[in-house]
Amino acid sequence: MEIRSAKYVISSPSYQACPVTDLPEYAFIGRSNVGKSSLINMLTDIDRLAKTSAAPGKTQLINHFTIESIDEKRTVSKWWLVDLPGYGFAKVSMSQRKQWETMIEEFLRKRETLAHVVLLIDSRHEPQKLDLEFANRLGKWEIPFTLVFTKADKENQRIVHGNVNAFLKKMREQWQFLPQHFITSAEKKMGRRDILRLIGEMNEDWKKTAIR
Repeated sequence: MEIRSAKYVISSPSYQACPVTDLPEYAFIGRSNVGKSSLINMLTDIDRLAKTSAAPGKTQLINHFTIESIDEKRTVSKWWLVDLPGYGFAKVSMSQRKQWETMIEEFLRKRETLAHVVLLIDSRHEPQKLDLEFANRLGKWEIPFTLVFTKADKENQRIVHGNVNAFLKKMREQWQFLPQHFITSAEKKMGRRDILRLIGEMNEDWKKTAIR
């Protein structure tokens, strides 16, 4: 699958204010400064589609991008890419952080057109408590998600794979079946084909469900 067009549409303060749609939405989320904007730009092949920043907590609203893609059979699909605020460290007040947490949870649990969540994990670090807790929360809420380990080009590959395996091992302490995972690099476009292929497959499943 290849993306033909990607365009920013709107930033919303709540799930109720998000666009009314019957198209599938794929939400990207991770700890602040995990490289989310860079990954989104890499997937869409548009350098400045999502705004990148060295300051954690830059994304503060629910950002919707409308996407048009085409698969190997030349079938065109339309869907939404949703950029959610990062969780964890950000230089904001406790009340602001609570507001973000409520906004994110309500979107994830109440948004009927949410098809899948892409949970970003920084591959340079050993398993982080916040990431494990968020993954467990998604499991508790029965929200399907895929793990995407970012910034694989920023560290020695032995360390990257060691950190990935350590994270999966930690998850196995509570999970019988682990979600799918990919290792990525926005700079080298590593993992792009795998993520787009997965979204393409889920788009097809969405269409079949809609027909029924």
